[in-house]
Amino acid sequence: MKYVIASDIHGSAYYCRLLKERYLEEKADKLILLGDLLYHGARNPLPREYSTLETAAILNSLKSDILCVRGNCDSDVDTMVLEFPITAPYAILPAAGRTLLLTHGHNEYAVLKAGDVLVNGHFHVPACEMRGEYLYVNCGSVSIPKENSPHSYLVLEDNTLTWKDIETGGIFKKAQL
Repeated sequence: MKYVIASDIHGSAYYCRLLKERYLEEKADKLILLGDLLYHGARNPLPREYSTLETAAILNSLKSDILCVRGNCDSDVDTMVLEFPITAPYAILPAAGRTLLLTHGHNEYAVLKAGDVLVNGHFHVPACEMRGEYLYVNCGSVSIPKENSPHSYLVLEDNTLTWKDIETGGIFKKAQL
């Protein structure tokens, strides 16, 4: 299975269109969204081409391909314009012989055990590092990256994690599960 994992679109129609293009180019089996889809958040600047309704329409065009967890900027009102579920606080995905806990990242979960992988967004900085007995992975941010990181998404295929620049499709980081 091949997955595209992305987070923190924050209502940017521009970057959401790029995400859709990259997802289709990747020919992935599923688009996993780790929250903060429509609202930009009170502490963030407005992202490029901020349009919650256009962003919703782009995502709705992929609704049968999306698995989504809720972010801290996602609200009950968002469920009125999105045609796929966004209210789950986390999801479990078995991949490459490991258990991946998919979250937005604003909540802590004590369900991790040795060898598990925590995958989130929220912090807007791509990462891959051991934290005690589990692997921590962050896909970065589609529209509002921080710490000079690129606008990014993550591809999980077999046991390989590949971080890509959403504007160019170029690889900037790789790791093994």
